[in-house]
Amino acid sequence: MLGFDYPESFLQNPKNWRTRASLLLNGSSGNVLVDCSPEMRLQLLKADVKDLDSVIITHTHADHVMGMDDLRSLSVKTKRDMPVYILEEYMPDIKRIYPYAFMEFPEGIMVPRFDLRVAQPVMELGGLTIKSFVVRHGHLPCLALRVNDFCYMTDVSEIPDAVWPELENLDILVLDAVRFSPHPNHFHFDRAMEVAAKIGAKRTILTHLSHDYDHDDFNAKLPFGTELAYDGMSLEI
Repeated sequence: MLGFDYPESFLQNPKNWRTRASLLLNGSSGNVLVDCSPEMRLQLLKADVKDLDSVIITHTHADHVMGMDDLRSLSVKTKRDMPVYILEEYMPDIKRIYPYAFMEFPEGIMVPRFDLRVAQPVMELGGLTIKSFVVRHGHLPCLALRVNDFCYMTDVSEIPDAVWPELENLDILVLDAVRFSPHPNHFHFDRAMEVAAKIGAKRTILTHLSHDYDHDDFNAKLPFGTELAYDGMSLEI
């Protein structure tokens, strides 16, 4: 974070250098990107991702949408609008933040093009069956996703009763645990651990992490089956 001095030992560990949370689902017929962080271009370049089938936006806070402008090169390359799946109530936010993506320009001016689509409870994207459900992020709705026995639940402070059946029999749960102290819009560490215990996934990975977490030191203290996420982490689902 800007404005902070960190111990040299903290900075020497590359797993403590965190970009904003996002997820790439690599399906049999294409890549599905979940959220477009401000560092999206750098994240995808590092992962050698050159094409996207579609994008899912969980919600429109800045750390999840401010990389969308860099989708322009893919629109130019494929000559198609990028399918963007999102809750309908968030569509006006995208049009407000990126009005030029929906305007007409003279030939030669390159802009991103978004084909906004309402996220459905079940979506077939990139050769994957992706289930979506809505959790609470403070007073706002936020999409959570399940693919096979994998669940991704970033930016969550409350899981509605109707969602709990979607969280049964998970192999991998990726769960928000933003910091150590309580937060009104996120699970903090203790609450995330309570929720993870209730869900009972075989493996729980904590994400959306602040600099509270010194990766290697804290990871070593976690119970078996629980670990911290890090940039570039790859999982088989």
